[in-house]
Amino acid sequence: MTHRILFVCLGNICRSPSAEAVARALAAERGLDLQLDSAGTGDWHAGEPPYGPMQRAARARGYDLSALRARQVTAEDFRRFDLILAMDRANLADLRALRPGDATAALRLFTETAPGAGGADVPDPYFTRDFDGALDLIETAARGLLDQLSA
Repeated sequence: MTHRILFVCLGNICRSPSAEAVARALAAERGLDLQLDSAGTGDWHAGEPPYGPMQRAARARGYDLSALRARQVTAEDFRRFDLILAMDRANLADLRALRPGDATAALRLFTETAPGAGGADVPDPYFTRDFDGALDLIETAARGLLDQLSA
């Protein structure tokens, strides 16, 4: 079964594209068939590549974000994906507000899949400047997600 998963943050230039790239790389290692994408609740960066410092931090861990481009969540995303994972509680609340009545996708907080994270928010490194800390949490949550999908 192919799982269709959308990762969502605020501007789609740091956390959600990183989650997409990390999950894609880890799924490939496990031979899992996933359709992955990322988007933002806002449109400020639509069409732009991920934030340079985030790309550099991800690249240092072997993840390539360079081909990704920011986009805003659409109503169709709520029907096209099986699961939409928000990077923090504010994004989850925004997604719930945007969710159309005919939505089929489940909405969850990304870190609900991270063992020991207790559903914490993934801090936005655009503001905190802690790109490695965000990647640590993203990797943990992505591994937990893939464990759940493999079970």
